[in-house]
Amino acid sequence: MPIFQYKAVTTSGEVQEGVLDSPTQAALVERLQGMGLIPIRTTETSGAAAVTAGAAKPLSLAFFAPRRVTQNNVAVVTREIAILLKAGLPLDRSMEILLNLAENDHVKELLSGIRNEVRGGSSLSKALDQRRAVFSRFYINMVRAGEAGGALPDVLKRLAEYMERAKELRESIVSALIYPVILMVVAALSVLVLMMFVVPQFKQIFDQAGQALPLATRFVLWAGELLRNFWWLMFAGLLAAGFWFVKSMANPVSRYRWDERFLRLPLFGELIAKIEMARFSRTLATLMNNGVPLLTGLSIVRETMGNAIMGEAVARVAGELKEGRGLGKPMMETRRFPKLAVQMIAVGEETGQLDDMLMQVADAYDVEVRMTVKRLMSLIEPVMIIGLALLIGGIIMSILVAMLSLFSLPF
Repeated sequence: MPIFQYKAVTTSGEVQEGVLDSPTQAALVERLQGMGLIPIRTTETSGAAAVTAGAAKPLSLAFFAPRRVTQNNVAVVTREIAILLKAGLPLDRSMEILLNLAENDHVKELLSGIRNEVRGGSSLSKALDQRRAVFSRFYINMVRAGEAGGALPDVLKRLAEYMERAKELRESIVSALIYPVILMVVAALSVLVLMMFVVPQFKQIFDQAGQALPLATRFVLWAGELLRNFWWLMFAGLLAAGFWFVKSMANPVSRYRWDERFLRLPLFGELIAKIEMARFSRTLATLMNNGVPLLTGLSIVRETMGNAIMGEAVARVAGELKEGRGLGKPMMETRRFPKLAVQMIAVGEETGQLDDMLMQVADAYDVEVRMTVKRLMSLIEPVMIIGLALLIGGIIMSILVAMLSLFSLPF
């Protein structure tokens, strides 16, 4: 039977942790609740790991620990505050409990500051607003809406679910890109080793022979010599190009031009539009479900958009909405959003179920993004393999042809 490590809170607010066996995680949660505990964290682990669970982290792991509060930390804290508030604990006591469960010193420092402000009479949203580097405008407005409506635990739960879904989508894209990136790095290293260390060895042979070499062979030898003598220049050029690109993306004017080019890319432009559509729909639906007005929600959503062109389209839609033109028609006129998604939103607007329809659009486009990434990877991987084979094969053939001509052998 699986073994789970758990951390729970008693009704008086005391933290308890231990190890229990249970057939499933859900069964463990029910068992802890039956014991009068509020389960905060449950993690499946092996027996050996459970024994050493309280040990200090190895130095190697501590070295690679994040140097700041990440969005993953925020999602975990949000989920845990929602659980504690739902169980009836006051906010300041919930923050105190989470201080003892903090994953690292950065999270502990953040929670400590928020707790102190809450104890001093500040609202949670105001305390969060002082920490814009960690909490987005979307997050703060959600909390403010929950406080105004007296439904802060439910709002925090929805926020945690939103962040977890966004994390799942992001991780699915990253995991799909891992193999092509590794393949590209290996291919580049293979070609560099071949051109810098193998090809130059043949140059001495060809120079001693004194015969005219085929054009392809001369080009390969020249490229190998160039890489061998000026590899540092190539490396510096790549660094300079990377620095220039990062600086360009930090400039709003140049980023706008880059984002426009990205949307025009074949295949990849469609993927970017779907990712932005999923983000737009889920963010706006979450805001509307928690009582944020549509127009205010659109201004918040604009800040969450990763593509400046799509963000401008959202601003244009918000302007049309102020004039009473609704949401669906202005979205269609921008020609930036997928037509199917806009039609679904228009139907939701007509039937008075816009928030539900937006959530359905978000779910549908999460699936679309995953399918599009898989299709792209299934196309890119064989293209990269074939391209690498042709490149290495061409280098080898150019050397082989020259060698055969030296010995006057028919090819």
